[in-house]
This record gives sequence, C-alpha cells and structure tokens, in this order.
Amino acid sequence: MDALCGSKFWDSNLSVHTDNPDVTPCFQNSVLAWVPCIYLWAALPCYLFYLRHRHQGYIVLSSLSRVKTALGVLLWCVSWIDLFYSFHGLVHGWAPAPIFFVTPLVVGVTMLLATLLIQYERLQGVRSSGVLIIFWFLCVVCGIIPFRSKILSALAQGKISDPFRFTTFYIYFALVLSALVLSCSREKPPFFSPKNIDPNPCPEAGAGFLSRLSFWWFTKLAILSYRRPLEEWDLWCLNKEDRSHVVVQRLLEERKKQQEQAARHQAAEASGKRLSSEGEVLLGGRPQAQEPPFLRALMATFGSSFLLSMFFKLTQDLLSFINPQLLSVLIRFISNPTAPTWWGFLVAGLMFVCSVMQTLILHQYYRCIFVMGLRFRTGIIGVIYRKALVITSSVKRESTVGEIVNLMSVDAQRFMDVVPFVNLLWSAPLQMILAVYFLWQNLGPSVLAGVALMVLLIPLNGAVAVKMRAFQVEQMKLKDSRVKLMSEILGGIKVLKLYAWEPSFLKQVEDIRQEELRLMRQAAYLHATSTFIWICTPFLVTLTTLGMYVSVDKNNVLDAEKAFVSVSLFNILKIPLNMLPQLISNLAQTSVSLKRIQHFLSQDELDSQCVERKTITPGYTVTIHNGTFTWSQNLPPTLHSLDIQVPKGALVAVVGPVGCGKSSLLSALLGEMEKLEGKVYMKGSVAYVPQQAWIQNCTLQENVLFGQALDPKRYQQALEACALLADLEVLPGGSKTEIGEKGINLSGGQRQRVSLARAVYSDADIFLLDDPLSAVDSHVAKHIFDQVIGPEGVLAGKTRVLVTHGISFLPQTDFVIVLADGQVSEIGTYAALLQRNGSFANFLRNYAPDEGKKHQEADSRTALEDKEDEEVLLTEDPLSNHTDLTVHEPVTYEVQKQFMRQLSAMSLEREGQGRPVPRRRLGAAEKVVQATEAKASRVLLTQEEKVEMGTVKLSVFWDYARAVGLCAMLTICLLHGGQSAAAIGANVWLSAWTGEAVVNGQQNNTSQRLGVYAALGILQGLLVMLSAIMMAVGGVQAARLLHQALLYNKMRSPQSFDTMPSGRILNRFSKDVYIIDEVLAPTILMLLNSFYNSISTLVVIVASTPLFAVVILPLAVLYLFVQRLYVATSRQLKRLESVSRSPIYSHFLETVTGSSVIRAYGRSQDFEAISDAKVDTNQRSCYPYIASNRWLGVRVEFVGNCVVFFTALFAVIGRSSQSPGLVGLSVSYALQPLWLGDVGSELDDTNAIRLGV
Repeated sequence: MDALCGSKFWDSNLSVHTDNPDVTPCFQNSVLAWVPCIYLWAALPCYLFYLRHRHQGYIVLSSLSRVKTALGVLLWCVSWIDLFYSFHGLVHGWAPAPIFFVTPLVVGVTMLLATLLIQYERLQGVRSSGVLIIFWFLCVVCGIIPFRSKILSALAQGKISDPFRFTTFYIYFALVLSALVLSCSREKPPFFSPKNIDPNPCPEAGAGFLSRLSFWWFTKLAILSYRRPLEEWDLWCLNKEDRSHVVVQRLLEERKKQQEQAARHQAAEASGKRLSSEGEVLLGGRPQAQEPPFLRALMATFGSSFLLSMFFKLTQDLLSFINPQLLSVLIRFISNPTAPTWWGFLVAGLMFVCSVMQTLILHQYYRCIFVMGLRFRTGIIGVIYRKALVITSSVKRESTVGEIVNLMSVDAQRFMDVVPFVNLLWSAPLQMILAVYFLWQNLGPSVLAGVALMVLLIPLNGAVAVKMRAFQVEQMKLKDSRVKLMSEILGGIKVLKLYAWEPSFLKQVEDIRQEELRLMRQAAYLHATSTFIWICTPFLVTLTTLGMYVSVDKNNVLDAEKAFVSVSLFNILKIPLNMLPQLISNLAQTSVSLKRIQHFLSQDELDSQCVERKTITPGYTVTIHNGTFTWSQNLPPTLHSLDIQVPKGALVAVVGPVGCGKSSLLSALLGEMEKLEGKVYMKGSVAYVPQQAWIQNCTLQENVLFGQALDPKRYQQALEACALLADLEVLPGGSKTEIGEKGINLSGGQRQRVSLARAVYSDADIFLLDDPLSAVDSHVAKHIFDQVIGPEGVLAGKTRVLVTHGISFLPQTDFVIVLADGQVSEIGTYAALLQRNGSFANFLRNYAPDEGKKHQEADSRTALEDKEDEEVLLTEDPLSNHTDLTVHEPVTYEVQKQFMRQLSAMSLEREGQGRPVPRRRLGAAEKVVQATEAKASRVLLTQEEKVEMGTVKLSVFWDYARAVGLCAMLTICLLHGGQSAAAIGANVWLSAWTGEAVVNGQQNNTSQRLGVYAALGILQGLLVMLSAIMMAVGGVQAARLLHQALLYNKMRSPQSFDTMPSGRILNRFSKDVYIIDEVLAPTILMLLNSFYNSISTLVVIVASTPLFAVVILPLAVLYLFVQRLYVATSRQLKRLESVSRSPIYSHFLETVTGSSVIRAYGRSQDFEAISDAKVDTNQRSCYPYIASNRWLGVRVEFVGNCVVFFTALFAVIGRSSQSPGLVGLSVSYALQPLWLGDVGSELDDTNAIRLGV
C-alpha cells in the first residue's frame, strides 16, 4: 500500500498514541474511499436477483427521482474530473501516486452503478432502497474523517496544499450527504402496480427502509390504541404473501409435488428399477410409505424465509461477541492512567453503535421468524381443514372432532411457538464455540474444565427431554379425550340438563382432568429440577473455569479484565445453555404434534373418481353397474351387486325395512362410501337432502341460497313450495332471522323444510332425498310431496331419488326400488310390484298399520290446531334438537326412526285408552307476547364474542394469585429477590477479588474467595429451584381450580347454548386452558426473573458509577412512555386475537358435521375460502401483535443501549476515581438485556386476558 500511495499507509503515532488522532492521507484515499464501493459491488448480485423477482410495476419519473439521478451523475462527474486531473498532472510532468488514478476510477464506476440502480429500482417499483441508503451512509461516515483531517491540515499548515482536490472532496461530500438525505424519502406508489382494493392496507408495504428497520410504521396504530381501545376495523389487512389462500396454496402445491415424487419412487421400486439393498431385503424392510414427511413440505415451502432468518441470526450472533472485546479494551483503558482520553470515548461510542446494530438486526430476525411461525400456523390449519373435508367415514370414526380441533388449535400453535427456537439448533453451538474460543484467549486451557462440565450435562438434559416428551404424549391423549368429551357434552347439553345428568358427566371430565393434572405435576417437578440445573450450569462452568485458572498456577492472577470479560462471555454462553433445554423440550412437544398431524394427513381420502360424471348411457342420469360398497375396508360390504338405472326426469322411490341400506345407497351415489367393485355414473349437478337436516349458523335466507345469488322469484317459489311462508311470519326477522348453531332455534320439521328449500333453490339436475318427509306432520308431508317432489311439483322433470316410508306417495312414483339386506330385491312400478306379491308386498303389510295410525291422527286434528302447531314450532320438541347422530352411520338413523315410531305408537295407544297427552293452547294475547319476546331476543342470538376494553382489572390478577396461594406467591417473590441478592453478592465478591493486592505475583486467600463465590452461586440455584417447585405446585393448583370453576360455570349456567357457538366454548376449554396449564406459570417466573435482574442492574450501576443517576430519570420516562403505548396496544390485540379465534373452530365443527352436504353441492372450495377468511381475520390481530413486540423491543433495547453507553461514558469521565473491578462489574451488568417490558406485557395482555374474558 505504501508503494500504491507513495506515502506511509499507517502511522500509529499519528492515529493512536496521541491526544489529537488522525489517519494518513494514504489510508483516507484507499480504505475510506473503497469501503462503500466494496459494499455496493458485493451486495449487487443478491440485490439484482431480489429485484428481478419482486417486480411491482414502474414508478413515474418524479422530481425526487430526477434529483437523485442528477446527484449520482454529478458524483460520477466529480470522480472523473479528479481522475482527469491526475492525468493532467501526469502529462505535465508531476506524476501523482497510483492511488490518485485507482480511487477516482473505482469511485466513479461505483457512482455510475449507483445512478443506474436508482433508475432500475424505479422501473421495478422500489419506493425506498435500503441498499442505497446504506451505501450513501457509508460514504458519509467514511467521508467524515477526511472532512476533519483536511481542515486540521489546512489550519496547521496555514494554507491548502492541494486546492483542486480539496475543493472536489468537499463537493463530493456535500453531494453524498444530499444523496443520503434524499434516499431516506419515499417515492410515489408504482404506476402499474396491482390495484390494492384493501380498505385498510398495512402501512408496512409502503414504509421506507428506515421505517421498516425501526418499525416506525407501527407507531400510528400504537398512538391510536393509546387514545381509544382498538376495534376490529382498525386492524390492517394482511400482506398478500401472508394471506391464507396464498400460504395454503403454496404448501399444498409443495406437498403434492413431494407426493408425486414419492409415488414415482415407489413405482420405480415396485418395477425393479430401484432395487433395495440386499441387506434390507434380508431384513424384510418394508417399502417406503407413499406419504412424504409433512415437515419436509413445510421447510420446502418456507425455506427462503428460514434462510433469511439464518442470515440475520448469524450477523447478530457475531455482533454479540464484539462488546466483550470492547469491555476488555475499556478495562485496560481504565487501568492505564496515561492512555489518551479519546480512547475511552471511542470505546463507549463503539459499544453504543454495536449495541444499536445488534438491536436492529435482532428484531429484524425476530420479525422474520415470527412471521414464518404465523405462516406455519396458517398453512397447517388450512391443510387440516381441507383434509377434514375429504376424509372417509372410517377415518371420522378414528379421528374425533375433538382431536381434529386440537390439531388446529394446540398442535398448530406448537409449531408457531417452536419456530423462533429452531435456529438455535445451529446458533447455540456456534455461540458456544465462539465463547469458548474467546475464553481460551482470555484464560487459556483452564476453559476446558468448563467445556467438560457442559459436555457432561448434555446426557442429563437429553434424559430430561425424553421424559418430558413422554409426559407430553400422555398429556395430549388426555387433552384429546377431555376436549372430545366436552364437545359431546355441549352437543347434548339440553338432554343432560333435562335428565339431570350433569354430576355424572362432571365426574367423567374431572377424572380425565385429574390424570392430566397428575402428569402436569410430574412434568412441573421435572421442570423445576431442570431449572436448577440450567441456572447452575452457567455459574458452575464459570466457577470451574475460574477455579481451575487460579488453581493450576499460583502466578495466575485474576484481574478485572480476565474476570469480567469472562463473566460477559459466560453471560453470552448462558443464553444458549438456558435456551437449549427449552428448545429440546419444545422440539419434543412439537415432534408429538408433528406425528399427530402427519398421521391425520396420511389417512384415507374419498375417491373423487368413484362416481363417473362425464359419460353415461343416453337417456339416463343415474346408473350403477354391479356396485358393491362398504363404509370401511375392514367392515363387510353394506351394499352388494347393485344394478340400477334411473331415467332422466324420473321420480324413483327407494323403500325397504330398517337397516337395509337405503341411506347408504344415496351415500354411494354421492361417493361417500368406498367402492369395492362396479361402476357408478351420474350426469348433472346434484342436490342432497340428508335424513338429519344440516343447518348453518347464518340467516334462514343464507341457508336456502347456500352461496348462490338471490333470485327473488325463485326464492319465493322455494319457500312457498316447502311450506315455509307461515314460519317466516312467526320468525322474528323473517328471512333475515339468524339460525343458531345446528339450527338450534328451529324445530325438527322446520330444519328439514329449510334443507329441502335449499335443494329446491339450487335448481340441480339430480335430487337425492333421504326421507325428507319423516320429520314433518302428515298434512305438511302431503303438501311438500304435491308441491315439490311429486309429478305436479316444482321438481317435475328433474331426476328425483326419494328414500321414504310414506306408502301413500308410492303410487305417484315412476318406479320403486326395493332393498333388502343391502341388495336390490325388486324394481318396478307400484302396480307391478303389488302384483308380484314379493318383498314389496311384505314391506307394505309391515308398514301399513303405522301409516293408518298416522292418517288417523292427522284426521283427528282440526285446522285450527294445525295452524297453532305451526306457530309454536319454535318452542316444540326440545329433545329433537340434540338427537343428531353421525352422518356416516345410516343404519343408526333407521334404528332411531324406528324407536321414535314406537314412541309415537305408544303415545297413540295411551290416547286410545282415554289418557290423552295434555296440550295447552295459547291465547291470542299470549301469542302476541311470545312474538314480542322472540323479536326482542333476536338481538341475543349468537352474539359476537365480547371484547374487554381498557386495562386488565386487578381482580383478575388477584383471582389467579388466590388460586396459586397468596403465601406461595409471596414466598416465590421473596425467593427470587434472595436469588438476585445472592447474584449481586457473588459479582461484588468477584469484583473485590479482582481488586485484591498482588504480592510477589500472587493473590492471597484464593481458596476463601473461591469458596464464598461457589457458595453464593449454589445458593442462587437452590433459591430458584425452590421458587420453581412452589410455582409448579401453585400453578397446578390454579389450573385445577380455574378449570373446575369454568366447567361448573358452563354446566350450571342457564341454557344460553342456543346463542353461544360451541366452538367458542371449546376454545375456552382447549387453547385457553392450555395457556393456564403450560404458559402462565413459566411466564410469571420469567417476569420475576426479569424484574429482579433489571433492578439489580440499576442498583449495581448506580452503586459503581453514581454519576449514572443523572440519566436514570429521562431514560425511565422514555421507557415508561413506550411501555404504556405498547401495553394498551398489545393487550387489545391479544383480546381481538382471542375473540377472532373461536369462529375458526365453530366454522370447522359446522363443516365437519355437514361435509357430505357440502361435497354434494360442490361447495368445498367456497367453504375453504370461508375458513381462510376466518383465519385471516384472526391473523390480522396476530400480525400487528408481532409488530408491536418488535416496536417495543427496538425502543426498550435502545434504552438499554443508552444504559451501556452512559455507563461506559461515565466510567471514562470518572476513571480517576474508578477501579477496574467496579467498571467491569457495572458494564458487564449493563450489557445484559432489559427484557422486563416484553415479559411484563406478555403477562398482562396474553395470559391475564384469558382469565378475565
């Protein structure tokens, strides 16, 4: 470099050992000029690749763009003028040094590149360029030193030695400073960008680079939330790449690709193209499963985000080791009274800059990794929902609704929780290796003792993780059983209450809960023991290393630099050592969830090609050739050797005794059963009316339209034909009346007629009607048959397959199919079958008496009674609302129907014996009162979940504290206080140890110092373990009491279940109970630990550096201001998230119940879109919550960085009165992060809300 510059490249006397530092002109013209250029050229390939794949339209050439381009051109001109000036000197005989040719050339080409990048970014739609902002910033920073140096040189010499280059440099500096200022401004939105139709778009998409870096774009929402509680419409729409349909589609495509690869691989192996090794054959190795690992699909889908997070994490990890080295320099500076003062100020400044960079990169990493966790959860929920729509009936019997809800709630959440820890798999070993390396540099081979201790503890941590995983497997099984039982209880709550069965079912739930709590208690004790190990491990490693260092050689003196640089490195080492066990535990829990999800996704699906819909025999719409069907592969066939042909436009009746397979026949036509052999053909669209009507939780009109556009004439015709007009007069809101979950506020007959009206309105080609007349009165059945199904009905000319027991309607059918034992016994017209005197005639003889009784009962009623029956349908039949059975078990429906027939016959017998069932008639005034009450109560039907406002009430915290135990809570707080006092005592003792006088190159009382230090450290671990055990006992007790209170409250509450979706209640018993069980107690311990650590830091710093007390007040004001803004925002966001999560499960439960109807009408994609929209609504509150944590983290850690800066600064200012030990103690404490804001707010707005809502 000396030859390139023609002068000395570096001069220590000029730059370091002086009170007025400067750098040589060679250093200025080479390194300082080249650093920004090297950065831009190094970043160029990746940036061009990014721009090429992120085209967003082009930005119109604005004034801002013109000025930035002009500045770039001017900088290019200045560089070339400088180059030409050097050539001019060469021509005129005074040859400049080569550096004056190289540097202008490099800088000129780089400025030309920057100018071209400005225009290319404009064409790609980039509104704010982070790459160019950093480039201009580096140009300004590297230009500050020459800026000062040239002025000082001119003042020292009394003249300017090179006026031309002096002038061009200051022009260059002014231009790069202007370019930096202008680059911080945003361009206008791209001209041809995709139109954003979102009513409230997320401001992050249009935020500038600095705003994104500091999360300033979130500030507006924080201020709004501080002024008033946030509402749902205040939340931003999700970014396109975070929306469910995008995320789920990417995951499904990747999964499909891997399934195809696995299928090809399996086919190749089967054909002998890829033979297994001889050893595998001899061992009887089974062929590879066709279903690829779900985790592989997840990682392939979100791999790019994971790689970006790895880059951020690697950068942050490397930066974290700079401050301990700077601390070493600072302690040496304090120990050297002759060192120039600017050294200390420079070290303090570098520590601040390094801390700020670490903060910004760390929170970009957190933002990236938490958003990836959000996408994991979105993708898993979407895939599980889509799978639940296509699973077979046999799978439904294996995987209950409660289990699938747990997959969507708990297991998907576990993936979201574990994602932030995944990078620790490589980051923790890296941090350990770097820490051990720097410790080796500081303490030598003595560090191997600490490393050996860490290695010995790995098997212990592994054993703990294995045991924790075993507990987790058992606990999840119990959780599934509990949620499944709660789902069944909520489904039949009216029956339970009418029969007074609450105590019996309460005992069942509590027995499962007791087993769950037993496992929780064991896991909590294990966790407390491992907490003792985790707390003691860093200290034991420190103790072992320092003890080995002072023991191996008496001349090894433990001074302040060695002790506190080692303590800082051990503090860094403590993070991966503490996090690794948590990572292992989380991975163990997530592996259980992964296996459960993998098992569910690998279950059998319905064969979409089971029913051929393209080709069919001309003149027919439904054909079955030699069809044999079963509900499950391990069950005998339900239907055998069916040969059926239904002509187009025919009305076909399917009759037969109970359990003969009538409903199964319709299911086979819909593709719901597994086809063992034969062919099924159907041509045209299908409408399906199941035996048990499936009603959605929406308005009556929406139930009838079922996703189609409203045609008033057709809608009115459907209502009239299905005898619903009279019901609309009774319903409080008419067609707009909201129907409760499972049609809870409709009678059985009304539900069936709404289901039939849905089919009529669909105007399909084929109508599959599974005994739709069984749930209505005989005169209503006659009306529906005449107006809808019969030859003169609105469906005349359509193909109708009617399963019925109504014998009176059979003569009007085109032909009758008689089933017996799963086979077709007879087919023909009604008259022809009567003449044969076969199984059909036997069927008529068996069912004719029931029909006669029904007609006799109908004839005995007056017209006035019929009308009154219709008017009071809303209050009839309380039991019928909860007699729904599984839709894939048609035999049980027939049994149920036969049972109801027998009850009806018994009732008629009692009436015939002169004991009529008392019947109360309503007067006109009572009818008016009932109608008024119904209209008034409409507001209460299926209300939206209430969102709490304002701060969490102290009573909520008080209730949890009482549940844990007030004495236990007080003792836990005192134990943590004692642990912090012991930690301070240990570090103060270490500081005094380092300041001990050295006699003959040795320190006295080493054994005593080491013993006291060890005792204080072990005392810390014992106190923490005691507090963890007490918190474990109290947490399990609180979980028991709170679950018991919730359970008793729901079981003993009035019958509000008509207006409260069961998904909302299941949300309380699944996700919120999980929070109380597994999250709340550890969060409280973390809060106490962080609180006492923050107090300890302030106490130690003020005691060591009293001048620091001056800045405590302004830093505390800034901290509290940011904290208040954050708490108000995050608390409300978590409330909105909790409220918006319940509809996901309610909609899912509704979908699983009506999956056959959804598939029959071909509305699977519509329901997937509805589910995606509900997940997006939930994520709209999750995403701002993630941003709010990052917004808080940047600002709180900035306060912590200021603490580091002022601690180092005041140590430099008062170095004459400071000992190296005290400086090392205070700065090492200051370098510990302030987590109080995050953890305290987490307790406030995440967990306490679930107790208070």
